Amino acid sequence: MAKKQSQLVPRKPRTDAQRNRERILEVAKEAFTRFGASASLDDIARQAGVGAGTLYRHFPTRDALIEAVYRSEVEKLAAAEPRFAETMPPIDALRSWMLLFVDHIAAKQIIAPALNSVVGGPSKLYEGSRELIQGAIEALVKCAIKSGEIRKDVEPFDLLRALIGVSLVASDPGWKQSARRLVDILIAGSRPVR
Repeated sequence: MAKKQSQLVPRKPRTDAQRNRERILEVAKEAFTRFGASASLDDIARQAGVGAGTLYRHFPTRDALIEAVYRSEVEKLAAAEPRFAETMPPIDALRSWMLLFVDHIAAKQIIAPALNSVVGGPSKLYEGSRELIQGAIEALVKCAIKSGEIRKDVEPFDLLRALIGVSLVASDPGWKQSARRLVDILIAGSRPVR
């Protein structure tokens, strides 16, 4: 009976296996950025310092790797919220997270052609990420409102919309700097009138 029970509980990945997975994702993101969805998986494995078998054990298909790269970026963004909230004043946590969101938008645009190659397109991926992203900014805005550092009428989704809007002009080489400046404008405009 004990043996059957232990078979049902998934084992935590070994430290080296987790490290290999993270390294593969890091290298894959760079490769998809430079070469699109057709980036060589063998080259990704070699640059990550693992064998092709290790890459395919973690990511059995190209689509699985592309999806994992995108999910990893979203998870990093979501995980930043509690870390920022615990270590920074609320307004600084919100600002830092919004700057990280600008970087996320840039990464998403870079790997968008690769995401579009995934069977069924990226819409399924985007649906799950939307909840994580909205949850993170809602928590940060709520803390900043509670602290009195921003107005009570600030809507978290309005802040995201503004940043996403700037990213729509991504063909302009200065869009990312403009979006980073917009973060400061949004923060300043969200402060209570004194």
